[in-house]
Amino acid sequence: MRAFALLVATALLALTVGACGDEESGGASTAARIETDPDNRDVEITVGSKNFTEQYILGEIYAQALEAAGYHVETRLDVGSEREALRALKRGEVDAYPEYASTALTSFFEVPAEEVPADGAQAYEETRDDFERIGLVAFPPTPFSSANALGLLTETADRLDVTETSDLEGRADDLTLYGSPECPRRRDCLIGLERDYGLEFERFQPVEIGRRYDVLASGEADLSILFTTDAQLFVSDEFVILEDDREVLPAGNVLFVAREQIAEEAGPDFAETIESVQENLTLEVMQELNARVDIDRESPRDAAAQYLKEFGYVR
Repeated sequence: MRAFALLVATALLALTVGACGDEESGGASTAARIETDPDNRDVEITVGSKNFTEQYILGEIYAQALEAAGYHVETRLDVGSEREALRALKRGEVDAYPEYASTALTSFFEVPAEEVPADGAQAYEETRDDFERIGLVAFPPTPFSSANALGLLTETADRLDVTETSDLEGRADDLTLYGSPECPRRRDCLIGLERDYGLEFERFQPVEIGRRYDVLASGEADLSILFTTDAQLFVSDEFVILEDDREVLPAGNVLFVAREQIAEEAGPDFAETIESVQENLTLEVMQELNARVDIDRESPRDAAAQYLKEFGYVR
């Protein structure tokens, strides 16, 4: 995959896959190799995930990393929705799984969407005690945040001379916005754009998730609600997302959530492995991993294995 070579070069990895890119690392770094401790083999851990591409990949990354540390690991990477995943965790059907901070706060702990922080570290602090009260441990967040974003064609952004969402002030009334059917009822969608940015669009049109990019490419929409980790943003420069400069969109950083009992039984290697293996999960890397699966048709298991190898976690 050409784009993958570009990313690794951009990240300035010692483990080289390609030779083109710029000088910015984007926070990526060559990682410390995961050491196998034979004593961990007595600890059995079932890693779960929700049932879509990004979650499959994350589940595999955490599972393979823990296996490299010596744990006996099984996977159940099709648990379902966030509520189904939480139930499986509480029942011991899985021992840990990746969850988004914004989802945890709104779906599990009934925090109003408008009160969910845009900062990942703050969102983590707010969830940690809540998880602890129900016998779960939440580990620090990933660098990347998977959240809604306002997207458009690069040529449209250049024509309008916009890079931030607030740049649309005074211009939105001539633009059409497409988004999910629930967008008009969500703070991280139309409500936030209208209330917090003061934008009034000429028209809002619901669109199926699979057509979010099609409506931009065809000219049906001027703007479309995308996801920050979408594969299309990595493999093509045809599309761009506007910066959420007023931090309206809630933090979608991933927290690895585990049963307290298993975290204690697994010992310090457990936390160290989790926190180490996600250090290089920047936004660009997550976009790329999604692209390898959704566009290049690699399996989530293979994409995760390459991530671990090429960032130096395993041989």
